[in-house]
Amino acid sequence: MIQNCSQESISQFIFETLRGKFPDVHCELEFHTPFELLIATILSAQCTDERVNLVTASLFAVANTPEAIIALGQQELENKIRSLGLFHNKAKNILAACRVLVEDFEGRVPNDIDLLRRLPGVGRKTANVVVSNAFGIPAIAVDTHVFRLAHRLGIAQGKTPEKVENELMLRFPKDNWSLMHHLLIFHGRRVCFARKPSCGECPLTPVCKTFLSN
Repeated sequence: MIQNCSQESISQFIFETLRGKFPDVHCELEFHTPFELLIATILSAQCTDERVNLVTASLFAVANTPEAIIALGQQELENKIRSLGLFHNKAKNILAACRVLVEDFEGRVPNDIDLLRRLPGVGRKTANVVVSNAFGIPAIAVDTHVFRLAHRLGIAQGKTPEKVENELMLRFPKDNWSLMHHLLIFHGRRVCFARKPSCGECPLTPVCKTFLSN
């Protein structure tokens, strides 16, 4: 199929097929406020959303504002998130980010990617996740799943997450960016696994560059 299709039609096929396969697609980090999503996303580095949700349920029950997190202090925050990887550095960055939020943003999470990236521990991926899911601003956050699938499918060739993000933004309509991000993550977690993708269960094989080249 791929030989006879334009990039636009392939992109549309991928989007529509995944939307049909995952009609309930959503952000799998649990949150109620932009601040909770910010903290959950920082904690999600090198960790599953399921594990993060267990930790944040306990953490947010006692501290779900920048001021409350600061009041916990480094040691107590580390104790709350100890079961997650890199807990020491994550606690350090979260506390530093909370101080910036209080000092520069009146304790509120900004809805701007560049402003979010001023916060310690917040890179472009985290900023995109926050503006997309907390504020409804179109964005494509490129995590390991999105990066892997973009290359396997052949819809991006960039060597860095930011280059892949730029390629995907050109491939898909802006209104679909945020949904496309979640669709690729769902597919990566449930079908197109990193080590052993389930190609026999994948509806994208007609346009998958990797599958067709094998």
